[in-house]
Amino acid sequence: MIYRIRHITRYEYENPVSQCFNKAHLLPRDTPSQRCLDSLVNISPRADWLSERTDYFGNRYCYFMLQEPHRSLEIDITSRIDVTPGQPENALDLGCSITEALANIEADKDEATLLAREYLLDSPMIRASQQLREYATPSFTPDRTLLSAVRDLTQRIFEDFTYDPEFSTIATPLHDVLKHKRGVCQDFAHLAIGCLRALGYPARYISGYLETLPPPGQKKLVGADASHAWFAVYSPGDGWFEFDPTNNNMPAGQHIVTAWGRDYADVTPLRGIIFDGGGSQTLEVSVDVARLPG
Repeated sequence: MIYRIRHITRYEYENPVSQCFNKAHLLPRDTPSQRCLDSLVNISPRADWLSERTDYFGNRYCYFMLQEPHRSLEIDITSRIDVTPGQPENALDLGCSITEALANIEADKDEATLLAREYLLDSPMIRASQQLREYATPSFTPDRTLLSAVRDLTQRIFEDFTYDPEFSTIATPLHDVLKHKRGVCQDFAHLAIGCLRALGYPARYISGYLETLPPPGQKKLVGADASHAWFAVYSPGDGWFEFDPTNNNMPAGQHIVTAWGRDYADVTPLRGIIFDGGGSQTLEVSVDVARLPG
């Protein structure tokens, strides 16, 4: 399947901004199940300097700066991605058990496992805790495979937590999300990752997009889509497997990966610094995920 993604971010400033420096994780990366065919980046006003780079985790990002006064800023990025459906849920009972997975994560010396161990560590926005361990434990019974246990945890988060965009901001602590059982996709991904790390399983945060379909008989609205977040767990010998607790599924063709890291802080869609001015500001984001004829 070929998708076209257009992500537009607009800032309007109360006062002119003399300079700005920005980093955007908005260029989809290549993965075993997707290939970015092309990306077009338009900055308005025109950037004085624009460069594409690759970060520590292998994600693409663009770095740009404006050195002329401006009262608005628009970042318009369009990409075409070829996505191959994968990881069927009927494979959940295959692979190693939870006990074997823990032993192999500790003992294996292959490159993939050594690199995966980095995702066991606490990160800026996710700290393993006894509370997270206790919440996760009922899903991880000794007779289960790792993947079936993670799938059960994903479903429990979906059933126990309420999607509430008014409850949290990106700065809301994870323990508040667990206490009130409310949040958004970033919170639920962080929650699952914290649970898995607390039990000793490597897990990483994934930022990207999800193709959403309109109700039957209705036309899809342009720009009505949004950025999305989910997570992946590492199974020794088998690799990484993705899960989406917000939608209670395993991504299989409608999720498009932009970047991954330890948590949201590693892959913030857009971050930057402005100098001399700005004042109050307004932000508008428009995302359109469209399936193209194959």
